[in-house]
Amino acid sequence: MSAFQDYMDEYRKEMKKGVVRKAYKGLMEYIMDLRTHFKNNYPDYFVSGLYYGYMDMTYFSFSPESLKDRKLKIAIVFIHDTVRFEVWLSGQNKQIQTEYWKLFKETDWDKHTIVPNTEGVDSIIEEIIVPNPDFRDLDALTKEIEEGTLKFIKDIEEFLDCR
Repeated sequence: MSAFQDYMDEYRKEMKKGVVRKAYKGLMEYIMDLRTHFKNNYPDYFVSGLYYGYMDMTYFSFSPESLKDRKLKIAIVFIHDTVRFEVWLSGQNKQIQTEYWKLFKETDWDKHTIVPNTEGVDSIIEEIIVPNPDFRDLDALTKEIEEGTLKFIKDIEEFLDCR
């Protein structure tokens, strides 16, 4: 039997239980509501559609004009493997991403984690903002994500304003 068949057999068992389906549905509804929260509360920011991913990551971008003008964007990311929320700084394309990665790397900036290199990654800087989300209080979780994201953006803007 092939490895893929083994995976599908296991998938079938888990889907029959129903827990994974319910958790995934609830998670996607929460992230859609989170996106709506940002869109409604920050009308001057660009908020993208939702990227659902392949159960690796789910994200949407949330970018102020100051970063968008520099062809940069902020992504609010849910990492499925670790069940945590992160915020990333990314470039509009690989060229922009590499340019800004070099800028941050050359200054030894240490407020947030600069990725080791830009090959095969979609970010320049990553920060874990909620390492162990508590889904029992979604309003508090939203506030925690919002505060972490806004602080991250402020740090990025301050750094770039000095350059």
